[in-house]
Amino acid sequence: MKFIIHRFETCSSTNDVAKEMALRGAPEGTVVVADEQTAGRGTKGRSWHSPKGKGLSLSVVLRPASAKLSLLPLAAGLAVREAVERSHGLSARLRWPNDIVWEGKKLGGILCESGFLGNRPEYAILGVGLNVDQELDDFPEDLRGLAVSVRMACRRPADGAALLRLLLPEIGRWRQIFAEPGGGAAIIEEFERNSILRNGDPLAVAGEQGLVRGLYRGIDPAGALRLLVANDIRRFSSAEIVRILQ
Repeated sequence: MKFIIHRFETCSSTNDVAKEMALRGAPEGTVVVADEQTAGRGTKGRSWHSPKGKGLSLSVVLRPASAKLSLLPLAAGLAVREAVERSHGLSARLRWPNDIVWEGKKLGGILCESGFLGNRPEYAILGVGLNVDQELDDFPEDLRGLAVSVRMACRRPADGAALLRLLLPEIGRWRQIFAEPGGGAAIIEEFERNSILRNGDPLAVAGEQGLVRGLYRGIDPAGALRLLVANDIRRFSSAEIVRILQ
């Protein structure tokens, strides 16, 4: 995949800028990178803290033919995890469906948004937010026990430029796997290998229907979480879940 990078010192949200470009016909591989987001966001409308020059905030325009877009956040998580490990030697893990974690704290997140023409996806915006060079005091007080940066985990300054150089080819590689026959199974297998969850782990899922407790039984072919509840397998898409409790 050929990447065309657009850099901004400040923007409201890289996903918003990339979406505007996609609607104007920007090709697959268009990348929006910002030093600072003033209205960065994660899933479920949550805000994403993006201090200037400390994190990596980017969005990539994709033009997928498949409507199984729920696998894209899993593929993107794998790309970020591998770029972090290759650039800084940090073995991060993944938390379904869109978090990159280190020792239980959030290192980064994925936000995938899409637009359709009928049943066919017109575009997908793959957003990545990664805590790179923050120190503890750079996070708001209410996040200090929940978030971590590459710098904090490695105990040395982190290189956001090196991360970006390695991340884009990884996104391209996993995008190609996503498009191949059998690619979905490969994405799920690799995601589960790097997941913080293991088969049989007790789990509670909070959604609109209340709290459901059961045992983790992996990810289904559509990217949904499988939970064993009273001898019955129930599946939950990321859209149905408010939060997951371990």
